[in-house]
Amino acid sequence: MSSNVTAVSYGLKLSLPDIQRLRSLLTAAGLGVGAETRTGDARFEVYAVDCALDSVQGASLDASQGASQAGGADSRQDAGRDGRTAGAATAAAVAEARLDSARRALAAAGIEGVDTALVPAALRSAPRKFLIMDVDSTLIQQEVIELLAAYAGKREEVTAVTEAAMRGELDFAQSLHARVAVLAGLPADVVESVRAEVRLTEGAAELVAAFQAAGHAVAVVSGGFNQILRPIAEDLGLHYWIANELEIVDGALTGKVLGDVIDRAAKEKYLREWAAAEGIPMEHTIAVGDGANDLDMLGAAGIGIAFNAKPAVRAAADAAVNLPYLDAVRYIAGV
Repeated sequence: MSSNVTAVSYGLKLSLPDIQRLRSLLTAAGLGVGAETRTGDARFEVYAVDCALDSVQGASLDASQGASQAGGADSRQDAGRDGRTAGAATAAAVAEARLDSARRALAAAGIEGVDTALVPAALRSAPRKFLIMDVDSTLIQQEVIELLAAYAGKREEVTAVTEAAMRGELDFAQSLHARVAVLAGLPADVVESVRAEVRLTEGAAELVAAFQAAGHAVAVVSGGFNQILRPIAEDLGLHYWIANELEIVDGALTGKVLGDVIDRAAKEKYLREWAAAEGIPMEHTIAVGDGANDLDMLGAAGIGIAFNAKPAVRAAADAAVNLPYLDAVRYIAGV
């Protein structure tokens, strides 16, 4: 049985009954179950099992054979070539549909406290991968705009707007301009104060180090601010990073950002540009985020992972991590 998907389950504890239940759920979702491994550490446990979407191979063959006969006796060669192309496209669509169906089935019948990611084997075995992450509430524990707003006495007000934007209820760019406007007049040195408050998410440094040690590329793209992100990105040695730029004039914040806002469309754009620059196909990319601003890049990546995310983001993503440890992503990616 050839494996083309790996099911990776993770939770604080995975008991033997949990493992048995997971195997039953995978079988019920239409997956052939093969070799399995268990790993993890004192913080969380991981169970991975190779699976096969057997029906895809048959669908591919049937589609190719059917299409190759479409041209008739006088155009067999062209029809065969067209059939192979159409068959491959049809097989890919069937495989994606089967994978989505299996993911939905597992999410609906899952085990409390345990998440399962179905990951294409080609991604896990890729010689080079591209990891891109959101920053606020993903790479770092806080929302920087809220830390800044606290110095203006507007934290609660700004937090409410941030949460609505992350749920997708507000246009991100408009909401960012409104939130930044309350910072007008603050002395620029509050940026340094906020920078000192920022803490990496647990497992973030380990995740980046693991990807880099294996020769993969790591990037972050943020709707936050370069003034905060720059030293973090440099300390981690990230390949690529970008965020918004707070305008500072005469030693004070103006309440504006310079240039175009890094919104959900920009995040996808940078994912595609940076992956192409590294020569890494989109099928071998991993995107991680928590809010509606991340949805486009999560959808474009080879696998999109919702990290302690809003419900709408979890529902749209290919996988979810509901642990406080960002390095759980490395087990999903096979790094």
